[in-house]
Amino acid sequence: MDSEVVVQEDMEGSWTLLSWMASCLMVFGGALPYVPQYQDIQRSNSSEGFSTRVCLVLLIANILRIFFWIGKQFELTLLLQSVMMILTMFAMLHLCCTVQNTNRVSTRQHRLSELDFRYFWKWSAFEDYLLFCFGFTVLCAVVTLLLLDSAVFVEMLGSLAVTFEAMLGFPQLLQNFHNCSTKGMSVTMVLLWTAGDIFKTTYFVMNESPAQFWVCGSVQILIDVAILLQVLFYSQDTRVKLG
Repeated sequence: MDSEVVVQEDMEGSWTLLSWMASCLMVFGGALPYVPQYQDIQRSNSSEGFSTRVCLVLLIANILRIFFWIGKQFELTLLLQSVMMILTMFAMLHLCCTVQNTNRVSTRQHRLSELDFRYFWKWSAFEDYLLFCFGFTVLCAVVTLLLLDSAVFVEMLGSLAVTFEAMLGFPQLLQNFHNCSTKGMSVTMVLLWTAGDIFKTTYFVMNESPAQFWVCGSVQILIDVAILLQVLFYSQDTRVKLG
């Protein structure tokens, strides 16, 4: 009997450790794919191949997710993951702004205060991105405060959050298509996206997270695969073979 108790305690301890490791991976793992892309931009001193609209999508998704958590408190791990992703996206935007301003030939700068939609999310100053996110956060806070008691609103907030997150790779997919090239985009980043999306979708299913999360993960996996197919199609070897 004592040996059975010891075995059961060992199994519970192992499961707790694995659960803790999985939670840590969920919090910090989402930021890992951007490390190789960050290094590529630093090395090449160019951000042309990376779509900063990926940052826009993730910032909106994670700000919405934080307010979704306020209305429907799910795992704390996912809340911490959102905070980590917001900080990571700000780091990426800061680097892109620095590189673009260094390489800028024209002295003309585009600012948020100009309210020119043609240059939306193409601003020259990093502070404009911070200001936009601050304004969006305040707007979300006011609306959430007014409608927090509405279950329909809270669920809609969650659906919006995961819809934006599901579109994470879409701006990169479009930019690759527009450029007819994946040059400047870190393939390692996309591979890590794919691995991370498979892991987190499995995590969502196993932890019985709200359905919005695993649906989002499934869509992200499909987009990741489409970008990897672009890498194959636009590679120099493939182009030679085709033409």
